[in-house]
Amino acid sequence: MIGRNRRIAMEYAPDLSNPYISRVDGGTIEAVRKLGVDVVSSGDLIQLYEAALDDEQLQMHLDAERVTTTSFDLAWRFIADRTRNGGTVRETEVQAAILDHFEKNDLTTYSPPNVSVGPHSGDPHYEPGAGGDGVIREGDFVLIDLWGKLKKPRSIYSDLTRVGFVGSTVPEKYEAIFRIVADSRDAAVACVREAYAAGRPLQSFEVDDAARSVIQQAGYESHFTHRTGHSIGQEVHGNGAHMDNLETHEERLVLPRTCFSIEPGIYFEEFGIRSEINVFIDARKVVHVTGGLQQAVVPIRS
Repeated sequence: MIGRNRRIAMEYAPDLSNPYISRVDGGTIEAVRKLGVDVVSSGDLIQLYEAALDDEQLQMHLDAERVTTTSFDLAWRFIADRTRNGGTVRETEVQAAILDHFEKNDLTTYSPPNVSVGPHSGDPHYEPGAGGDGVIREGDFVLIDLWGKLKKPRSIYSDLTRVGFVGSTVPEKYEAIFRIVADSRDAAVACVREAYAAGRPLQSFEVDDAARSVIQQAGYESHFTHRTGHSIGQEVHGNGAHMDNLETHEERLVLPRTCFSIEPGIYFEEFGIRSEINVFIDARKVVHVTGGLQQAVVPIRS
């Protein structure tokens, strides 16, 4: 099979630099190398058929995005109505309202959305559950992270996060942190656009560095505790390159026709703020943001 070829791509990452693509056992690597073959990573090759979207899949992603976007509008109204005049609503009730909206619009998801109030929003991996979920009331900060795809074969997820405050005026402490997070998000998008405009190959860790540097300069580096983004495909965490230089040193290229999230965040014990968008690069190498850019914390007027 190898013939005269002396360079073979395999599911391999030098020094286990990326566990997501390092799947070939060490013995096989050793055996191939004994044949005088140079083994290189197949990470970018795999992206071409695992992560690159065709036109139909892009349209399904955009259709899913319209439903996920309107889910936020529904959730903010639901919270506003339930918390008016001293009322309350539980995280799981908001979660159920979003899932009902998904069902009415033929969207499916592998797990329910995260609705996180106050300190729960400070945990980027928080998941509300019956009996242990929080109560939302006037004066609370709320983070909603939701993801869904059409109930069709080969459909592509939309995955977005937005934040709001239950009241007519958002306190400055939330707005100040949101502005830093939004600047970090926008710096990551600019990194992608500038590289493509210059015709320069872009490795995914560079996108993470661009976002992380903004938060670092603001003095909150220790409060940004996860990678900047992940591949998006038929699974919400796809098989393409992740925007990561924290959990792994992601050297895979940011390729045309791939979709990924950009979602920097700053987290405290009292609250946490994340802004998540989706980015798609088309075949002409034009960079698109899907899901829109939240520009400020939403005042959930109650």
